[in-house]
Amino acid sequence: MHQIVLASTSIYRKSLLEKLDIPFICASPNVDETPLPGEDATALVIRLAAAKAQALATRYPRHLIIGADQVCVLSGEITGKPHNKDNAMRQLRQISGNCVTFFTGLSLLNSGTQHLQCITEPFDVYFRHLSDTEIEHYVDKEQPWDCAGSFKSEGLGITLFERLSGRDPNTLIGLPLIALLEMLRKEGVHPLLQ
Repeated sequence: MHQIVLASTSIYRKSLLEKLDIPFICASPNVDETPLPGEDATALVIRLAAAKAQALATRYPRHLIIGADQVCVLSGEITGKPHNKDNAMRQLRQISGNCVTFFTGLSLLNSGTQHLQCITEPFDVYFRHLSDTEIEHYVDKEQPWDCAGSFKSEGLGITLFERLSGRDPNTLIGLPLIALLEMLRKEGVHPLLQ
């Protein structure tokens, strides 16, 4: 069986991959995540997911390397991580009553054969209308500074939503497991048969 590397230090992605009950290691890919001029969300997340996997290919030459990247898009604009309370509150005020689309780029690189699989998985989050008090209480409780869109769907973020729409709820947290499993099976990795 191939050794699997998750090209990420995200605790959220790590916990999602642990659901599959397959051994893996995590490694930091050290990739510049700055968007290119004119690059749209889909192109950005595909490029970065592939770049993250490829960045580790020399260090892990006979492995299956998983790369992932995610952006949040509101009204056609990419929304990044807030990094602090003021930015988180500003993002949630903009998002209140709107639909936000998360685009997650996923890649799986077989570093031995250089075979690279890539997809983009969209996921829509419809937010209910939020009061300033709700926003402030939410931000104080969860401190979502490292989360695009300023919420954690696996926690109290669920209280902000009207509805969710997408193929795989894991996508919202940052790793589309259904798509990843399809890719892994193409490389001969079948978690249920291990």
